[in-house]
Amino acid sequence: MKITGVQAITAAPRWVFVKTETNDGVVGWGEALGDKTGAVVAAIEELKPILIGQDPQRIEQLWQLMYRGAFWRGGPILNAAISGVEISLWDILGQRLGVPVYQLMGGAVRDKVRFYCHIGSPDGTVKGLVASAERARERGFTAVKFGIVEQLPLMAGAAEVKKAVGLVRGFREAMGDDLDFMVDLHGRVSPAMAKILCQELAPYYPLFLEEPVLPENVEALADVARHTTAPIATGERLFTRFGFREVLEKHAAAVLQPDLCICGGIAEGRKIAAMAEAYFVAVAPHNPYGPITTAASLQLDACTPNFLIQEFVSLGEELFEEPFVMKDGYVDVPKRPGLGIRVDEKKLAARAYGGHTVPTWYHKDGSLADW
Repeated sequence: MKITGVQAITAAPRWVFVKTETNDGVVGWGEALGDKTGAVVAAIEELKPILIGQDPQRIEQLWQLMYRGAFWRGGPILNAAISGVEISLWDILGQRLGVPVYQLMGGAVRDKVRFYCHIGSPDGTVKGLVASAERARERGFTAVKFGIVEQLPLMAGAAEVKKAVGLVRGFREAMGDDLDFMVDLHGRVSPAMAKILCQELAPYYPLFLEEPVLPENVEALADVARHTTAPIATGERLFTRFGFREVLEKHAAAVLQPDLCICGGIAEGRKIAAMAEAYFVAVAPHNPYGPITTAASLQLDACTPNFLIQEFVSLGEELFEEPFVMKDGYVDVPKRPGLGIRVDEKKLAARAYGGHTVPTWYHKDGSLADW
C-alpha cells in the first residue's frame, strides 16, 4: 500500500482539509488549522515529496519524518500541516483494517461523548446571555461556553471588573446549577487582572476558566492557577507533547485543550492526554473549526480515560453523507471504520473559500488589543 496523492482543500468558512489517496483506492481525510490558510496549504504542499510513495500505515514513522526530517521543526504552521496529514493516515488505516481509529488505540472507554456549544450576548447583557443559553438547552446541551471580556486593559478599573463578574453571577442565578458553563478569557487578561477575575468567578463554579493569560509564559499561568480554586484550562495554542510538558510540570492547568488539527494529530493528542493523566489533569480538546476535526476528536475522546468534554462547531451537516447526531448533549461513539465519515465532495466543492481575516481590536487609547 502506497500514498499516491496528498491534497490540501480549502472550504468556507476557514477550513483546510487534507485528502490522502492510496494505490488501492482507500482515501483518508484530515483537517489542519484554518487560520493562516495560505501558509498552511503551502506547508502541506512542501510535505508531499516526502510522503508520496510511502506506506500510509507507518503513521509514527511518517510523523517523525515530517516533524524531525528537517533542521527547523515546530511552530503552528508546520504542526498544522503535519496534523492534517496524520489524521488522514489514521482514517486510511482504520478503513484498511475495518475498525474505528479508537479501536487501534486500546478501544473505547465510554459509549458516548459529552459536547458543549458556544453562546453569547449580542448586547453584552445578562438577559442576552441567558436567552442564548436557553436556546442551547432546548437543543439538548448540558454545558455552554462564553466570553466575558474583550479589550480589557492591562489594569482594568472597578467598573470593568464588576461588569464581567456581574455577567457570570447573573447567568448562574438565572440558569441555576443544572447547566454547566465555561468562561473563555482568550488570553486577553494580564496576570494581575487574571488573579482578580479568577478569584471573583470561582464562587459561581465554572467548569473551567479558559486561557486567563497567554500561554507563552507558563510561570505566569501557574501563578494565576495558585490564586484561584476555579479550574484553569489552556492548550489551544500549544503543539506536540513538548509544548504541554512545562504546563504539567508547573501545575499551571487542571484541563488541557489540545487541538488535533494543530497539536500534531490524533496520536500526538493521545500522548498529550496520557501525560496529563499522570498529573490528574483532564482533557477537553479544542475545536472551533470544521467537522473532520470533530470526527478526529471523537476518536480521541472515545479512548481517553481523562476526557472531560468536547468543543465543536459542526457535526458534519454541511459536508458528510451521514452527519454525527447529538442527543441530550452527547454524541454516540462512532462505529464505522476510520474516522467514521464519508465526505460528500460535491458539497465540499460548493463551499468556496473566500478568505479569512482575524479581527483587529484596539483599546480606547488606540493601542492594539489581543483578539
